[in-house]
Amino acid sequence: MESRKAAESLGAALASSSRTLIDGGGSRGLMGIVSNTVIKNSGKAVGIIPRSLILGGGEGRGPVEHTASQNTVEQIERSAEKVMVKSDVTVMNSGNMQTVVVNSMHERKLQMARIAGAGFVALPGGFGMYEEVLEAITWSQIGINQKPIMILNVNGSYEPLRNLIEHAIQEAFIQGNGRRLATLVDPPSGVASIDFDWGQSAIGAIESWGGPESNLFTWDEKGKWGST
Repeated sequence: MESRKAAESLGAALASSSRTLIDGGGSRGLMGIVSNTVIKNSGKAVGIIPRSLILGGGEGRGPVEHTASQNTVEQIERSAEKVMVKSDVTVMNSGNMQTVVVNSMHERKLQMARIAGAGFVALPGGFGMYEEVLEAITWSQIGINQKPIMILNVNGSYEPLRNLIEHAIQEAFIQGNGRRLATLVDPPSGVASIDFDWGQSAIGAIESWGGPESNLFTWDEKGKWGST
């Protein structure tokens, strides 16, 4: 319940602040709820999804969260035979929702990271979310990514991650300034997760972000790098 409300809050905040949602193109679970809420509130969404997930029937389990996404999925599925060629990247539009079909999970994450102008926001999730959060933090650490990473600690979902980072710092596997690579957003003391405005708090945290730490490497547009 708390996670669903947080997802709705985030979608509403993105729409009201005229920020385009960039996500993995899923229509189920919290991803679908955020996207649905963005569209309901006249916002814009761009979903980036690998063709293999489309051809395999989609990602994850649970009910489809909104008609707009379902229509888009059906439209993409009807066009699947046309996008089987590996070099193709298909872009499909349905109202305020645009779906980009790419060739692999790696390309999906690269495109999301490249397009997301304001930064990254993580809701509670499973293995895929953990992997994406840690990859975004790693990319920020070595300088590939120069954008804020906001982790919504709904109902204490990310307390284990906070503890893991602290333990790694104590063991000298992570430098002390590694705490600043990502921001865990928490409700104020005495405020329950279900009563907290997660969306506006995420937007506020992004807007007040102080910029990146110094990085281990510098990266130019051609992907070459050198130590700083």
